[in-house]
Amino acid sequence: MRACSENYAGTPLLIDTSPLDRSLQEMRPLRIEMVCGGGDEQLWDELVRRYHYLGYRKMVGCRLKYLVFHRDRPIAAVGWRAAALKVGVRDRFIGWSPSQRAQYLKQVANNNRFLIMPWVHVRCLASHLLSRMSRQLPRDWYAAYGQRLFLLETFVDGKRFRGTSYKAAGWVHVGQSRGYTKKGAGFVWHGEPKEVWLYAVDVGFRQKLGFVHREPSQWSPRLIQREGELAMMLRQVDWNPQLMPWMDIGVRDLEKVADELVSFHREFSRCYRRREQHRLGLAYLRGLMSSLERKTAEGIALLLLDPVSVRRLQDFITNYSWDHHGMLGAYQEALARLIAGPEDEGMLNVDSSEFVKKGTESVGVGRQYCGNLGKVENCQSGVFVGYASEGGYGLVDCQLFLPQHWFSEEYAERRAKCHIPQGLEFQTKVEIARQLIQRVKERGLFHPRWIGCDCTFGSSRAFLDEVGQDCWYFANVRSDTLVWTDQPQVQVPRYRGRGKRPTKPRVVSGPALTVTEIAGGPEVVWRWRKMADGAKGPVMAEVARLRVIPSRDGLPGKECWLVIRKYPNGELKYALSNAPKSISFRKLTRAATLRWPIEQCFQEGKEQLGMDHYEHRSWPGWHRHMVFVFLAQLFLLRLRYSFKKKSNVDPCPGAAVGRNGSGGRSNEQESRLADRQVPRLEKSYRLEVPLQDTPSSAEEAATEAAPVESTTVAASFIRSR
Repeated sequence: MRACSENYAGTPLLIDTSPLDRSLQEMRPLRIEMVCGGGDEQLWDELVRRYHYLGYRKMVGCRLKYLVFHRDRPIAAVGWRAAALKVGVRDRFIGWSPSQRAQYLKQVANNNRFLIMPWVHVRCLASHLLSRMSRQLPRDWYAAYGQRLFLLETFVDGKRFRGTSYKAAGWVHVGQSRGYTKKGAGFVWHGEPKEVWLYAVDVGFRQKLGFVHREPSQWSPRLIQREGELAMMLRQVDWNPQLMPWMDIGVRDLEKVADELVSFHREFSRCYRRREQHRLGLAYLRGLMSSLERKTAEGIALLLLDPVSVRRLQDFITNYSWDHHGMLGAYQEALARLIAGPEDEGMLNVDSSEFVKKGTESVGVGRQYCGNLGKVENCQSGVFVGYASEGGYGLVDCQLFLPQHWFSEEYAERRAKCHIPQGLEFQTKVEIARQLIQRVKERGLFHPRWIGCDCTFGSSRAFLDEVGQDCWYFANVRSDTLVWTDQPQVQVPRYRGRGKRPTKPRVVSGPALTVTEIAGGPEVVWRWRKMADGAKGPVMAEVARLRVIPSRDGLPGKECWLVIRKYPNGELKYALSNAPKSISFRKLTRAATLRWPIEQCFQEGKEQLGMDHYEHRSWPGWHRHMVFVFLAQLFLLRLRYSFKKKSNVDPCPGAAVGRNGSGGRSNEQESRLADRQVPRLEKSYRLEVPLQDTPSSAEEAATEAAPVESTTVAASFIRSR
């Protein structure tokens, strides 16, 4: 059997248009004829062009056209084509997976045109023709294309028709489409959802093909319309220009970014329980990347939604029931696919970040040390874990720190108001960090070689002992940390005949020295390093390492590395590492730069993504807000790989760490080194530290003799304002 061709000669048609008002019984017999090629197909095209409200459009792919005749007079035209690629309610009704849809979609046909001539007024004619077509079409389709149809579909404009004819013919209404149409390689929202009707040619198709039936959701047409309106709004609202300095952004780029965001957010839609939550989540995520000065829920709702949605968006973050734990897990999986590898020599960083608050009602708020201000202040503090590797970097997990007084009876009512989980007990920041690291390792998504931390955690010997069991740590320590350069002699002091006989061993060979004293000693060999290319020239530092024995409650601990960095302004930084004695100097220097990506995540989050703009007071609200900040950073990292970056700029959240990569940020003190006269950096720069080991002692000696050596690790330093 010949399939339809598409050619219209445009010749005038002479047809009888006099009214035809009879009963269906009087109209019989009716002849349904497939018209493919020749004059009858041209007649079909012209009738549809003139009398169908959608007009005639060329059909592509598989298609069949039918004319219905009463005697020799055409009274109806029916068109069928290949099924739509994606229809949510249809796909749920069928119950197929994406791979099954790709395999069996060709066995579904779409009724894209159904026209009863305007001069024909015959009761029940439409349902009669649909019933006959459902029997004839499968035979003709198999003869033309070799595919056995198991389902028919159609889309009805609910503003014009109620679908009564389809219902009478045994079709099933399963819901509405979302209001998108295929355009080019993507989909465009047209704002007119259609009613979706289906007819099962083979009622046992699910069992035969292995599908699982799912009841379709009945979504409100108004909700679908508002979701589409939001998707269009995302194209028009300004983006924060500092988020994408590596792009030459044009109008088409912004539209593409907006479409990418919609697709990106859809990956996490399974974590929502209602369709409205999907819309609110998309708005919140987009709002964090907007040019709003204060990215609060109220500001985002007024910018992207409407005044009525202000309270809804606030409740969405604090009270609505949806799975933010599942969203965090899905985020970690997506981040790991992008930046983690089985043998990537990455670093799992732990650090705390504070958020200044003026009130006293927010969860966990209290007077405590604020790292941002360098003093005790009224603030909240969170413990964060991040990951950095050659593939990139990003935050992985977090937990809000609750001061101990929050667990007193006096705070019982406030804990209930803030929805703090029952059974939660006080934990120090170090204990929270150990729990977060353990949680990340148990998931098995990231495979760190290193554990990095600042002085808060590096001062805990128990913490270092635990994380050092299966990883190398690079822990910043305070300047008064005590160490020995040689193994001290330990023994139980001799009894002198008076008082209690000593039983505990003590160091008898000499006192330990502070790392500051070590840095000024003659045994330290300094090596110049070009640590970065700053705005005003290269950032230089002297770096030294030596084996030391840390003091543990006055007794020697295990031998480890002491790494000291001395900058031109005289500032010194100290770190301890349990890396093996054979590790190269360059690899230790690289570990120092891997520490800073988590700091950059904090700076980017607070300066550009509203990480500290939240006004949520509850425990769930704080953690949900942080999850959306994580998602925003991941989205920007994906964009960096999707869009061609400028050759001379290296600065997106999560840029690659390692050779030819970027990532990390120095703290404010290290940032000053770009220019002694300028307190903060004026533009982006990169750290570079070579990844190759230098196992040869001769090679190490040559390196040591060099006055200046360029490094390669890379760390992207964002603009400071």
